[in-house]
Amino acid sequence: MSMFHGLSAFPITPCNASGEVDTDTLGHLITRLEDAKVNSIGLLGSTGSYAYLSRAERLRAIKAAVATLTNTPLIVGVGALRTDDVVAYAQDAQVAGADALLLAPVSYTPLTQDEAFAHFETVAKATDLPISIYNNPGTTHFNFSLPLLQRLADIPNIQAVKMPLPAGEIADDLAQLRAALPHDFAIGYSADWGCAAGLLAGADAWYTAIGGTLPKPAMALTKAAQSGDVDLTAKLQAALQPLWTEVQAYGSIRVAYTIARHLGLTDAVPPLPVQLPPAEVEARIIAALEHLDLSKRLRPA
Repeated sequence: MSMFHGLSAFPITPCNASGEVDTDTLGHLITRLEDAKVNSIGLLGSTGSYAYLSRAERLRAIKAAVATLTNTPLIVGVGALRTDDVVAYAQDAQVAGADALLLAPVSYTPLTQDEAFAHFETVAKATDLPISIYNNPGTTHFNFSLPLLQRLADIPNIQAVKMPLPAGEIADDLAQLRAALPHDFAIGYSADWGCAAGLLAGADAWYTAIGGTLPKPAMALTKAAQSGDVDLTAKLQAALQPLWTEVQAYGSIRVAYTIARHLGLTDAVPPLPVQLPPAEVEARIIAALEHLDLSKRLRPA
């Protein structure tokens, strides 16, 4: 199985008020993911607040993860506004021991398709690590056209894409991508509430935010969908739906921090100006955890 297959779990990056990474807590979160046997760990994703961290703190997080892991591949997010910064982050990650990179085309001035190609091409030439394209238009306000994905797929170490959920049927979207991209180019989806459908349709990967805090339910859903067990997938998806509802309304980073705090995994809060959700939303998230019967099992003694 290649790097970009199966369940890729994205943990939060707990920091203190000054933005310094709590490496002990991060290491514990990483260990929980490895113990749950996720297929890869996505460090410094959107839920991992990569855009809010300095170069030094990104590197601190990578070193902590590498020191903790034993055999689970580590995919590191390296998105930034400037190409030269991304090159530096990518090279830092490679030297520190990352196994692969995830690159979003972060922008303030909207990028053209050619500018995005040049950005990715430059980064790919600066590292030997395999790269997954992070197509996240809801955050970056940039959407990869199919011709651009085809051009990027011709670059040898660009080997995968992390796609948003489509407006239509995910099976149709996947079929279109399969027809246009190389047969060994890995196609995965994010947005937790719809990814079980993607796996059932034959997607290579589910890139999960909430699975970075609740890896065992996410792994159970992944295995059910990958095996083609429609009934079990529907049952597990229904159990998680209350959480998906809150993620859709308030964003994965707020929900993930709320879960982690309730389970006693950290006292950290999201990086300002992002805040925890209101008390009534927190209550619904906790109720959703009780519905999953996770709180007593996961909270430390």
